Amino acid sequence: MRPAPPPREPSARTPLTWLYVPGDRPEVVAKALHCGADVVVVDLEDAVAPDRKDRALRATAELLSDPAPGTAPVHVRVNALDGPLAETEIRTLAALPGLAGLRLPKVQGPADIHRAAGWATTAAQPAAAPALTGRLATGRRPRTPGAAVSSLTTGTAHPAHPAHAARTARTARTAAPGSATATLTPAAPAPAALPATPALYALLESALGIEHAFAIATAHPALRGIALGEADLATELGVRDEAGLAWPRSRTVVAARAAGLAPPPQSVYPDVADLDGLARSCARGRALGFLGRAAIHPRQLPVIEAAHLPSPEEVEAAAEIVRAAGAEGGAQALPDGRFVDAAVVAGARRVLSLAERRS
Repeated sequence: MRPAPPPREPSARTPLTWLYVPGDRPEVVAKALHCGADVVVVDLEDAVAPDRKDRALRATAELLSDPAPGTAPVHVRVNALDGPLAETEIRTLAALPGLAGLRLPKVQGPADIHRAAGWATTAAQPAAAPALTGRLATGRRPRTPGAAVSSLTTGTAHPAHPAHAARTARTARTAAPGSATATLTPAAPAPAALPATPALYALLESALGIEHAFAIATAHPALRGIALGEADLATELGVRDEAGLAWPRSRTVVAARAAGLAPPPQSVYPDVADLDGLARSCARGRALGFLGRAAIHPRQLPVIEAAHLPSPEEVEAAAEIVRAAGAEGGAQALPDGRFVDAAVVAGARRVLSLAERRS
């Protein structure tokens, strides 16, 4: 296991709301992109019936072909990594300009992250085609050596075999005068560069995933966050109420912070009509160290945001800490007797940064 990286720089706007929408309903996705969510998550997994998975992938690929599909960043939750669909989905979507992140369900360990990252970095890689003069003796145009073949229908992508492409590039067959044999002139070599891996987010939905939480959180540089999938986890554990999820929740928060990741968002609150219950649940989650929450309906968004933003009293206390630190520096005691050090000051600055969302 590699050492934990230093904390990553926060984005300009810390996301608090992550709205899931079904990928096979483009009209719903279009509305969600302008409903005020910080992140829109197009779901190809649980929200899509098995016979509509292909439709959902095609619609999502069309959406993400636009570099700016909406006012909110777009993430996609793919299907389970050990199933038949995830590889095709990741290879199809990873290089599209409108994709801001991939959410990986049911992650069990670091190997799942590496597998997904591998699929993403081999997505849609163009192959160098040699310049062609003449025709083959058969009169047919030769196949382009190293051409990659991909299809949304078959769900497979076939990158050129590196050894074959290298042999082809080194070989030049020059035809004798009058011969019908083609001459293949290798194209000028281009600098090789691996495509960037899109941001990856791991969903921990099993006992094994929870046990491997820190190893998952530090598995790959492209891993930007972890979160719980509480419905599947509760079913596996046989948990009857929220008390049984207290340890997995704390484990996830600790693993994320130890890995230098942002605090994880809470899992979805399934009752979209119970906004009071959602607010109470968000307050408990915030007290455990979660920041923000996944949602399944736009009406949940303002409740989640309000619950995870600091109160006026918290903002004033944070401002006092930052003012004191700026004036004297180092560890010190505030007028009310509280002792503050660098970690407390950093927390106060995070509070003030979140409070800026109200302005």
